[in-house]
Amino acid sequence: MRMKKNNQIELDFQPPSSSLGITQQYFERYERISRIMEENSVIVDLVHRDLNELLENVNRTGPGRKCEVTSESVLRMLICQIIEGESLRGIAIRIDDSNYLRRFVKIYNGPMIDFTTLCTMKNAIRPRTWEKVNEALTRTAVEGGLIEGGKVRLDTTAVETNIRWPTDSGLLWDTYRVLCRLINTAREIDPDSASDRRLQPKLVKRLHSTISRRSGKKGVVSETAKGLYANLIRIVDDLLEWVPSVCKRLRERFGWIDCSEMGEALIGQIEHFRALGRKVVDQARRRIMDGEKVPNEEKIFSIFEPHTELLKRGKASKPIEFGHMVAIQQVQEKFITDYRVFKKKPVDYTLVDPAIESHKKTFGQNPDELSADKGFYEDMAKIRELEQEIEVVSIAKKGSRTEEETAREKTEAFRLGQKFRAGVEGSISFLKRILGMWRCMNKGWQHFVCTVGATVFVHNLLVLARV
Repeated sequence: MRMKKNNQIELDFQPPSSSLGITQQYFERYERISRIMEENSVIVDLVHRDLNELLENVNRTGPGRKCEVTSESVLRMLICQIIEGESLRGIAIRIDDSNYLRRFVKIYNGPMIDFTTLCTMKNAIRPRTWEKVNEALTRTAVEGGLIEGGKVRLDTTAVETNIRWPTDSGLLWDTYRVLCRLINTAREIDPDSASDRRLQPKLVKRLHSTISRRSGKKGVVSETAKGLYANLIRIVDDLLEWVPSVCKRLRERFGWIDCSEMGEALIGQIEHFRALGRKVVDQARRRIMDGEKVPNEEKIFSIFEPHTELLKRGKASKPIEFGHMVAIQQVQEKFITDYRVFKKKPVDYTLVDPAIESHKKTFGQNPDELSADKGFYEDMAKIRELEQEIEVVSIAKKGSRTEEETAREKTEAFRLGQKFRAGVEGSISFLKRILGMWRCMNKGWQHFVCTVGATVFVHNLLVLARV
């Protein structure tokens, strides 16, 4: 069974000290975060359930072993990773090399865990657990009087997935090379499963590279490129037609193959990437060969992150982004009281009512002031409805305005509300630039949601540590 926390604190004969002011601030920040964590034991309890379940699942499939790292230490390591802006590999090295960080994560002089183990434990924490962790921290902040619910501001932002710019030739090349790798693995398990058919990864890569170099104006495909695409699509399509026979032969030989579990996992991967490859070939054929304009909802932008959505937000610097929208709800102390991650981009004004309900659930009453940008404006009837329950609704209208709407937006309360609203942009910038939420480096939709939840949690810890 995994230990939840280490109650036996080691004697510290050389407490960290420095005459450098910035180093003292660094120590103080972590000390305050440590005190907040100590006062909120329910947070460690929530994470401990997921990590303990992971250990039980491992012990079911193999001999049990003593776990030397507590759940509290794992959570503190993840906090360090986000604050320091490091990868899992980098934070393992930094903690191992720092007496102060070892003290913060409560490893002291014990052995440091490997970054691959840390990655496994990080991925074991569920999205719902991060939601509950944030709810617990918010509840503590409200009960302690650290945050007030008089004002609330809303905004949405895009968080990118870790993919390269999608092109048809690039997606076809990704499909072919991944399936080639899996088929070669199948040959290692059973040499007869994939017969002696020759694979052509070098040819496919050459076709992809040639198409990339000869691509002309955006959206225009020359006749030469069409010929190359036709050859590339044909080769990838032939491989996709052949793959099911490989899976069939692997299944037939499970009776005498020793590594049948590896074979089952391999078949699952092959079938997964084949299904995505069929979508890639279909959209390439429709777009390039048939000249059809394929709707974005029917496209796939990455076979590694198939959940990725194309986002157009009207930003001059980034007219197109690939990722998911995240809604942020923040009070005047810069504390994020709620967040939501959307698989499909929502219409902003549909988020107003859920935000008010969430605020009411947290503080027990409606806010006195609600501020948001123009995207959250639905119509004047909705504004009047909101103003019956909320004193100031500072949401500007898009386009032309009537005299009533102009007079409303010129009031002092409205203008102050818009100044307050602008503060959420700074918090979003902090989440992205400092805490690394501009792009999710973890694979899969569930881990994408977890990354956002963990980053919001660390942001709120830093806010409370400044109070």
